[in-house]
Amino acid sequence: MTKKETSKKHGHKHSEVNEVVESITVDRRSRADRKADGKSMRLAVPLASHAHWHAPAHRRDPIDLLIESSIDRVPELLPIRYGRMLQSPFAFYRGAAAIMAADLAGLPVTGIRVQACGDCHLLNFGTFGTPERRLIFAINDFDETLPAPWEWDIKRLAASFVVAGRNNGFSAEEAREAAQASVRSYRERMREFAKMRGLDLWYHSIDAAELVESVEDDVARQRAKKRLAKARDRDVLDEDFPELVTFEDGAHRIRDNPPLIYHSQADDEAVVDARVKDGFARYRANLPEDRRLLLDRYELKDVAMKVVGVGSVGTRCAIMLLMGGADDPLFLQIKQAQASVLEPYAGKSIYPNHGQRVAMGQRLMQSATDIFLGWTETDLGNHFYVRQMRDMKVKPLVELFGPGLMNQYADACGWALARAHARSGDAAKIAGYLGKHEDFDMAVADFAEAYADQNELDHQALVKAVREGRLEAYIER
Repeated sequence: MTKKETSKKHGHKHSEVNEVVESITVDRRSRADRKADGKSMRLAVPLASHAHWHAPAHRRDPIDLLIESSIDRVPELLPIRYGRMLQSPFAFYRGAAAIMAADLAGLPVTGIRVQACGDCHLLNFGTFGTPERRLIFAINDFDETLPAPWEWDIKRLAASFVVAGRNNGFSAEEAREAAQASVRSYRERMREFAKMRGLDLWYHSIDAAELVESVEDDVARQRAKKRLAKARDRDVLDEDFPELVTFEDGAHRIRDNPPLIYHSQADDEAVVDARVKDGFARYRANLPEDRRLLLDRYELKDVAMKVVGVGSVGTRCAIMLLMGGADDPLFLQIKQAQASVLEPYAGKSIYPNHGQRVAMGQRLMQSATDIFLGWTETDLGNHFYVRQMRDMKVKPLVELFGPGLMNQYADACGWALARAHARSGDAAKIAGYLGKHEDFDMAVADFAEAYADQNELDHQALVKAVREGRLEAYIER
């Protein structure tokens, strides 16, 4: 195959909108053949081509993209979203997935598709409990998941380490080193996954306790051990229940904490109540039969709205309280699922419900998922996914990380992302393309530094938009 033909086959950019998302196909040829295919892709898309970021002349206004990504969100909550993004370039980056998706769409790609996270930054990884009550480390946010080029996730991840490093006061060299560590780990782990048998890869997980034991800093290791122990021993009845629930007029009710937790003030409570019960019934119907039986042990008692995250602020999110008895509470989180930010560039989801898109993407990318993970919709056409709230979850305290610990965390994130991509994509092809040397690592580190600069400019554009009254921001105290 000539270089021109290879370029035509694999393509350099994914800037055109596809009507339907391209499927991820399975290639059953030998590992050697697929690895050779990946290596040959370097002719059309050289490893060094991933180093470049220069804002194109036709680049869309980032504030316009931010406003577009807020369409169909709760208008009253948007000032909270913008206020959180104002806090720093790091906070802005967390809420700017739509902006970066548009930028990534114009960059070189090999044409190899995976189930992509879509919002792959370092705070969307963490520890959580499996159904067997093990604690594992993996990606834990899938709101934007969609089949897409694997390069988009690793570039967003690497850039997040430069942005976070700058936020922590690292030198330019230290911030770059963390970004490069995440890419190096991704490349090296992908080579390992390329050699695994299918079932071994599918069962592979990253044990959180073993990960913590590998932390070199004694103080950080002990702090992490305590946090894991607390998550493992966390009791919903003793901790979440008294914090979140009050007993009023003979009934359990979620405690209001406005503007972050509040009950809907709809004029017609009967209509809202019927809508909630209908949505819950649809969620139940979408669960496997064994999970329906477990869910049926609990009775729905109350629902309250909840503001979560940075990028998610403004989407319709809620807490649902269910009781299986006086001492048996269950909290479910309901979160609105809209079209993925990747959709304009990677194609529309094959699933009719975006909550289903999120749930199915999570099952593809994680080695273990929440037993109550499911989806539903309302009669108004809004899509949602449902999962347990705070199920042994531990979020990384990256603001406390020094350079050494940040590098170790970057290694873990690269490992987790490679594992997630290898489950749905062709690990042999990706590994063949990446090769044994650090060319790709250094190229993406170059990109990460350049894009972190762009992110700072975009953050300043938000500051200006708020200052000039184009956007309203609410600063929480």
